[in-house]
Amino acid sequence: MCRSKPVNPVSEVFIGLGGNLGDREALMAEALRRLDATPGVKVVAVSSLYETKPVGLTQQPDFLNLVAKLKTELPPYALLNTCLRVETELGRERRERWGPRTVDLDVLWCEGVAQADEKLTIPHPRMHERAFVLVPLAELAPKLKLDGVPVAELVGALGEEGSGVRKKGALFWRESKKAE
Repeated sequence: MCRSKPVNPVSEVFIGLGGNLGDREALMAEALRRLDATPGVKVVAVSSLYETKPVGLTQQPDFLNLVAKLKTELPPYALLNTCLRVETELGRERRERWGPRTVDLDVLWCEGVAQADEKLTIPHPRMHERAFVLVPLAELAPKLKLDGVPVAELVGALGEEGSGVRKKGALFWRESKKAE
């Protein structure tokens, strides 16, 4: 399935960021700076930081998560490749599914794009199930609809799972020192 409008000149995109190794805040701040420095990409809003327990492999440190709103001229695969490049530059090693990581960047939603293949699915196929995505996304776009349901309603339906997402405060990513 692939249905999309031209991404150029500018589309709104939401990216999820998370990590549980190293200086988590500094790494996410640096990831945002690197995205913002990419030609054709502008970070326009960033949610608060949230701390959550790991999903899947639970014997690892807690994660910090946030959602960033971007404006971009990049087509979806170019944006995905940019995210993968930033992850690699910041020390991401893909050893095991749901394993610990320095930083993880996921393309969650892209204006006018619906596609699914082995490399990239937009909207992200599991974002409507994940409190660590929905809670920060609701901060930035409570009326955004996923499968016809506003994000704010999806957050309200989380119940006890939503209580496991702990707000940690703002990330001052433009002022942070580099994490490398």
